[in-house]
Amino acid sequence: MRLKILFVFLSAALAAAPAMAGPAQGAQKLKQVATMTIPGKQLTGFDISWVDQKQQRYYLSDRDNGQLDIFDARTDKFVGSVPGFVGPKKVNGKVDFGISGPAGVLTYDDVAWLGDGDSAAKEVDLKTMKIVAVVSTGGKGRYDEIAYDPKDHVLAGGNGDDNPPFATLISTTRHKVIARIPFPNATDGLEQPAYNPADGMFYFSVPEFDHDPKKGGVAVISPEGKLVKTLPVEGCHPNGLVFGPGQNFLLGCTANGHRHGLAPVFLVMNARSGKVVATIHGAGGADEVAYSSKNRQYYTGSASLNAVFVIDALTNKLVQKIPTSGQAHSVAASDVTGKVFVPETNANGGCGCIKVFAPSM
Repeated sequence: MRLKILFVFLSAALAAAPAMAGPAQGAQKLKQVATMTIPGKQLTGFDISWVDQKQQRYYLSDRDNGQLDIFDARTDKFVGSVPGFVGPKKVNGKVDFGISGPAGVLTYDDVAWLGDGDSAAKEVDLKTMKIVAVVSTGGKGRYDEIAYDPKDHVLAGGNGDDNPPFATLISTTRHKVIARIPFPNATDGLEQPAYNPADGMFYFSVPEFDHDPKKGGVAVISPEGKLVKTLPVEGCHPNGLVFGPGQNFLLGCTANGHRHGLAPVFLVMNARSGKVVATIHGAGGADEVAYSSKNRQYYTGSASLNAVFVIDALTNKLVQKIPTSGQAHSVAASDVTGKVFVPETNANGGCGCIKVFAPSM
């Protein structure tokens, strides 16, 4: 009798489980849960953002205020700013992004590194909230988006606004340039790099080769500064690059249906094989891209399509399109809380703030 009762109970529980279960991890949609603002200021121009996964702080390269903005990523509260960066530089009355800054940002321990508009990498002591070191890359344009190798203590970033563009690797312990890798055939700069701990290499987005917008690539560079190989990419014009599960990485294509005549698309590639493993249609126009291991999702700052696209990193399927304003080209995500941070300027209906999203459970 006891076994019969137990069998009936388990059968009922299993039958009810599918109806009670929510969406699978990776397929959950996001909802806005908060906004973050700088006291007394609105965002009018920014570049790259970053979440420190250990300390759960959010960092934003605040270009128009010439500072690094810092927020508590758990409480969504403003912590402070570090001034001393180039800020907006104008040419013929318009801000020239190629000589303005800060641009790229990343952190580890109590250190932040930023690329700036004067072609320098700048180290910030996050305890004293001051710039403590400046390393020139020797270029004319900004030192843009950056990645970090914690094993070899190497910073890698792109001098994409120089002609020809080049990548610069810097020792963060010796504060010296290790190598400059030129890209003479890259005709639309260099974009977001990422470090792959599985093979110890840097992966750089190269949007275009030889003035052909359909032909780009991913350059693989060793921490010693050797160009190991270039993975060909077609029909994408890649900007953003971020690693997800299984040695896959998302390419944030700028293709948007208008730019260069390329249809809006994202690509997922595999670092081991160098092959495209998924093509995501109907979503594109990206600059920075991000990944949350908690949510198992990729996110894209697609300002040219006024959206953040949410992609399930397990199935490589589009989950959601979140409308944005205010040139929302930057995005960062937490591996701990699952929060996603999207800054907007105050232009074109933007909030001049950072919008905070989280999975809607």
